[in-house]
Amino acid sequence: MSTPYFRNDSITLYTGDALEVLTELPDTSVHCVATSPPYWGLRDYGTARWVGGDPDCRHLAVASSRPTSGRDNAAQRCQCCDARREDRQYGLEPTPQDYVDRLRAVFVELRRVLVDTGTVWLNLGDSYSADPPGRTSDPMRASTLSGTATAATMRESVRAAGVKRARVLPRKNLIGMPWRVAFALQRDGWILRNAIVWHKPNAMPESVRDRLSNRYELLFLLTKQQKYYFDLDVIREPLARPDALDENIVIGGNKGRHGGVDATARRRGNTVYGKYISSSPFTRTPGAAMRPTGTQHRAGHPRGKNPGDVWSISTRPLREAHFAAYPIDIPLRCIAAGCPPDGVVLDPFSGAATTGLAARQLDRTYIGIDLNRDFHDIGLRRLSHLHQQRKRAA
Repeated sequence: MSTPYFRNDSITLYTGDALEVLTELPDTSVHCVATSPPYWGLRDYGTARWVGGDPDCRHLAVASSRPTSGRDNAAQRCQCCDARREDRQYGLEPTPQDYVDRLRAVFVELRRVLVDTGTVWLNLGDSYSADPPGRTSDPMRASTLSGTATAATMRESVRAAGVKRARVLPRKNLIGMPWRVAFALQRDGWILRNAIVWHKPNAMPESVRDRLSNRYELLFLLTKQQKYYFDLDVIREPLARPDALDENIVIGGNKGRHGGVDATARRRGNTVYGKYISSSPFTRTPGAAMRPTGTQHRAGHPRGKNPGDVWSISTRPLREAHFAAYPIDIPLRCIAAGCPPDGVVLDPFSGAATTGLAARQLDRTYIGIDLNRDFHDIGLRRLSHLHQQRKRAA
C-alpha cells in the first residue's frame, strides 16, 4: 500500500496517479465521490519530470513525431539535451478520446471502492477545438479564472508542455467533452441520474464576437444501482412563504409546516412526498381538470423546495498556486445529499482539497489523491485553517 502523504483520524492524502492509488484502496470503502478532474487541454499542472539528459539543462520540450497514447504524454524530448519528459497528469492527452478512456479506467476502480448505495458527483468543463494547445488570444473557460492574465498563464503552460495533439474537429468546434465522458460512463454501466447545470453569475467575460459567452459548467450525478443514498431534505431551499401552508394538512402524523414526511411515507412512495402536499384540489371527473374548484393548490413542500438541476453558484477566488478549484458550495451540497452521516468522501483529483474542506465541514472522513504534493500542502493549510476556526468557535 502506498504510504500516505498525510494521515490523521479524519483525513488521508495520497500522492500519485489516481488510477494507481485507487487500485490499492479496499473494496466498498467509500460512500461518496465528489471530484473535478483536470479539464482537457486547459492547463499543465507541473507534474512532469525529466529523465536522462543533462541535469543542469533548463529543458525545452518538443512533441514527438511518433503517435502517442492517452497515458503516453512522455513521448517528448528536450530540444537541447534529449532528456525524456515523463508525465502522468490528466488533461494533456493527445485526443479527446484518450482523455475519455483514461477517465473510464479511473471509474472502473471507483466502482470497486464505492459502496453499492454510493454516489459520484463529477464536474467537467468544456473547451473548443483550436490550434493546439490554444493561442493566447483564444479565451479558455476554466471555472475559476479571475482575469485574462491568469487565463493566458494557463494557456502558455500547456503550450510549453509541448504535447502533440491531433485535431479531431475543425477549428472553433465546441468539443462537448463533458457529454463524451458521461455517455462513455453510461456505456460502462453507470447510471446517469442528473446533468446539473452549474450557472456562474460571475463568470469571466470572454472577448468573443461570433458566439455567446459561456456561463455554465456541468455536474453529473452517477450511481452504481437504481437504489442509492440520497437525502433531498438537507439541500431543500427554504420556502419564500412558509406561513402560506395549510395548518390543517397532516403529514407524517404532524400538522402543517411543522410536520414532515416520515420514513414510512418515503418508503411507500406516499404521494404527499411529491410536489403537492394535498391532492384535494384535483378533480377526478374526466374533462373537468381545467375547471375552478374553489380550493387553492399548495405547491410548497413543508420542508422546502427541491433545488432543481440548475445551481447558480458564484466562483470563488483562491489565492494559491492552483487556479482551478471549484467553489466549496458545490461539494457541500453534493456531500450533504449524497453521503450518509459519518461516511467517507473521496476525491481522486484532490487538488487544493476543496472537496476535503466540504467533507470536514460536514463531519465526513476524507480521502484525497493528487499527483502534485504541492497541492496537498495547499489543501493542508486550508484544512488547518478550518480546524483553527472550529477550535475558536468551540
